[in-house]
Amino acid sequence: MLSFDAGPVLLQSGARHPGARLAYTTWGRLDDRRSNAVLLCTPFGAQHPELEWIVQPDGLLDANRYFVIVPNLFGNGLSSSPVEQGGRAEAWSDFTIHDNCAIQHRLVTEVLGIERLALVWGWSMGGQQAYEWGAAYPEMVERIAVLCGSARTAPHNHVFLEGVKTALQHDPEVARGIEGPAHDRAMRAVGRIYAGWALSQAFYRQEVWRTLGFATLEDFLVGYWEAGFLKRNAANLLAHIATWQKADISANARYRGDFGAALSSISARALVMPATTDLYFPPEDNALEVERMPHARLLPIPSVWGHRAGMPVKAPQERAFIRAALAELLAQPPIR
Repeated sequence: MLSFDAGPVLLQSGARHPGARLAYTTWGRLDDRRSNAVLLCTPFGAQHPELEWIVQPDGLLDANRYFVIVPNLFGNGLSSSPVEQGGRAEAWSDFTIHDNCAIQHRLVTEVLGIERLALVWGWSMGGQQAYEWGAAYPEMVERIAVLCGSARTAPHNHVFLEGVKTALQHDPEVARGIEGPAHDRAMRAVGRIYAGWALSQAFYRQEVWRTLGFATLEDFLVGYWEAGFLKRNAANLLAHIATWQKADISANARYRGDFGAALSSISARALVMPATTDLYFPPEDNALEVERMPHARLLPIPSVWGHRAGMPVKAPQERAFIRAALAELLAQPPIR
């Protein structure tokens, strides 16, 4: 893991953060023309080691061909996060997707010396970052791929996150990230909340969880969802929820709230891939976005995996579908 010390940063809100350290990693090699750089953005709560399968031989992207840069979202426990400051999630509540991408831009240009990116892509909050890159740095980004993400957090998505946030804020010590029995109970509760949103009704009706090796639905809830969230920290998740809820590519000095103008400014080739059964990034929302983007293609992922279809660790059909779509996107010449 590598690290970029961005120093004190002026945030989109006007607040000044005393110091931000961006953790990142790279896979593959930059070619002589510095033309094969791909930025892979991390999603909610996740860290770059959890994405390494993507560049394996049966993954989604060929690391022998591309130089893949993975910056960790602030608040994920590797980049600067609330746990480093006594669990003070409020100190990170002003960090937006825009702020994250501005510091990522400094990493790419100042540290790595890269002037153009062949692709910026990600799933969920990673997709929100891809949208932000396309709107904030249109001259630099050749292609974006958004998997189960959005250019602006929808009201229904905001409400879903309010439920998760309430579970994490119920106990003040839990909200500060103090680990112990109460923290574990809260994280188990969050896992069960997520279980009902991140996967579709059809997933449960068809008992697809059996393909993951679980004998009962309760085993799946405990062994997959509770176990996954027990690895996280409540204060860090609260910081990410604040970032997620504020996501809006037009909420900045460049576009001044004109969402249509922000979308139409994305001059990169854009591949927008919602899942047909996603409950909080539905295809209908993406369709409205794509209508305003000049070089965008809407390609829904046919799947019962709901939101998780865009991160198909254990879903081979979805993995093959996304791999083929990304290969086709990268084979197309940039617009300029």
